[in-house]
Amino acid sequence: MKAAWLETVGGPEALRTGDRPDPVPGPGEVVVRVRACSLNHLDLWVRRGKSFPRPLIPGSDVAGVVDEVGPGVVTFASGDEVVAYPAVVEGETAPGGYAPLASSFRIFGAHRDGALAERVAVPASVLIRKPCALSWLDAACLPIAFLTAWHMLFARARVQPGETVLVQSAGSGVGHAAIQMARLAGATVLATTGSPAKVDRALQLGAHHAIHYVAEDPVKVVRKLTGGRGADVVVDHNGDRTWATSVACLARGGRLVVCGVTEGARVALDLGSFFYAAQSVLGSTLGTLDELATVISLTACGTLKPVVDRVYPLCDIAEAHARLISADRFGKVVLAM
Repeated sequence: MKAAWLETVGGPEALRTGDRPDPVPGPGEVVVRVRACSLNHLDLWVRRGKSFPRPLIPGSDVAGVVDEVGPGVVTFASGDEVVAYPAVVEGETAPGGYAPLASSFRIFGAHRDGALAERVAVPASVLIRKPCALSWLDAACLPIAFLTAWHMLFARARVQPGETVLVQSAGSGVGHAAIQMARLAGATVLATTGSPAKVDRALQLGAHHAIHYVAEDPVKVVRKLTGGRGADVVVDHNGDRTWATSVACLARGGRLVVCGVTEGARVALDLGSFFYAAQSVLGSTLGTLDELATVISLTACGTLKPVVDRVYPLCDIAEAHARLISADRFGKVVLAM
């Protein structure tokens, strides 16, 4: 089969394309013929990181058609259109069905072969049927970015109608999803972004106010828009670059929910003022299978809408990786098989 894979650590040039052995489904597994796979910042960590296995086929967002069924699988058959939850748990039950809490938690494309290939083997237990109304490109945007945003807002921050939510980096995968979801929750949605063009796009997605952080001070704007109170919830995946701003924008009793450190993992925090204001920092990784099913249903009916920035063939995977870190990207970069 055709695939992209990594044998070394490096830049986009480390990604090789060509023929790889076809996967064989084990007991309880199916082989999915991949139709589309979107990229995430995780793909950059995997490409650059020494702690991930090699050789490895990256790609965490599996959307495709069941091609082959392994022993013991009765819930799916060849020809079924599916989307996969992006991780597996082996030999144990995840607490509350939340896979990241299990010690054997493993993500496709990071700890085992993923979806940047014509075919990928996955446990049948992680599959969800793709609604006919859901396009392959949209389906491929959901398992990492949209699931993560959903879990951040509803499971971790527990956003309530009437609250104010600040979304950092409106043009990212998580950011543009969180804008739509916070609006769906009945919140007042503020968003930051790095260009005037992205301000307009954030507003089109449902943000009540978008802040061009190069031209404006987000802290002053958020405080002004909230009557000095601040945001009840801040969604941030950047880490160090936006950390101080995120903390400064928090209302008393506010929740800062973090799902990544794309721009720095080490931050400073004045614990004195933080605890005195009864504020919280909440870590969040992915979500549950049931949450992904909800996100899929809401996308299929048009309530949520992924923004696809660019679509590439698998042979242009290096170019797709370069696009992922482009300053003018807005939304998801997708590989179509």
